[in-house]
Amino acid sequence: MSTTPGPAPLTVPGWAHRSSGKVRDVYTPDATSPWAGQDVLLIVASDRISAYDHVLDTTIPDKGRILTAMSAWWFEQLADVVPNHLVTLDVPEEVIGRAMICRRLDMYPVECVARGYLTGSGLIEYRLNKTVCGLPLPYGLTEASLLPQPIFTPAAKAEVGEHDENISYERVVEMVGEATAAKLRYVTLALYTRAVDIAARRGIVIADTKFELGAGPDGSLVLGDEVLTPDSSRFWPAEEWQEGRPTPSFDKQYVRDWLVSPASGWDRASGERPPALPDDVVERTRARYLEAYERLTGAPLDLGEAQ
Repeated sequence: MSTTPGPAPLTVPGWAHRSSGKVRDVYTPDATSPWAGQDVLLIVASDRISAYDHVLDTTIPDKGRILTAMSAWWFEQLADVVPNHLVTLDVPEEVIGRAMICRRLDMYPVECVARGYLTGSGLIEYRLNKTVCGLPLPYGLTEASLLPQPIFTPAAKAEVGEHDENISYERVVEMVGEATAAKLRYVTLALYTRAVDIAARRGIVIADTKFELGAGPDGSLVLGDEVLTPDSSRFWPAEEWQEGRPTPSFDKQYVRDWLVSPASGWDRASGERPPALPDDVVERTRARYLEAYERLTGAPLDLGEAQ
């Protein structure tokens, strides 16, 4: 399976690189940092993009800035539902606009997924046995059906290049305990419900999304990682949603579609890395991410000088 390709992570004065995921690079303060001795992380969103369990060699310009700005905006909107890990956006100039300094959390090993519509892996399971993550759903649902109420459909976190695995609520209880599992479910659905209401006023349907939650020093639940971005969520233009057919998303669908088209010449089953993306796919994908930010926030994103 794929691992993160491309150049080494940026050198950031005062910060030591510790790990890299599909999109983000994580740093801890070194002895020269103003944050030395504090339990914080510098989280940098790159312009990398992944599809079909591969991190692609082609990047999407400004994607990291868009994800960072969108997460920061959502953290503010949702702060009264649950605290979040954001400390400041005042970061070293090498990563301005694409990084945040955050509290270190003990993250729970669960992707906290909320679904309000039936699509993706949920639709596949539903077609087999009328359930999603073991939760029974009514008969007669189809692609993009609005569910009777939002549901908590957790997944076990996977390594880079692997699929997250849908799991039952009972499995979450086994992993983190009954009390914590109940809190994760409650907060996930509360966050999703609030976000759905905010997005609906801006003409966006949030079909599903995933949150990552951890424990702060006092054991309280804290929202971490990114939140409600096109990478972690399925955003649909409300005017294009129609039950019974796929809805175009504000995400990397252009990338996925091109990779499995004859134009790419790539066979998913070959085990080979995907080819470089053509310029038009890159530009359309960047525009889609930017449109999602601007529709949600109601303001243009100041991209400043590219870093």
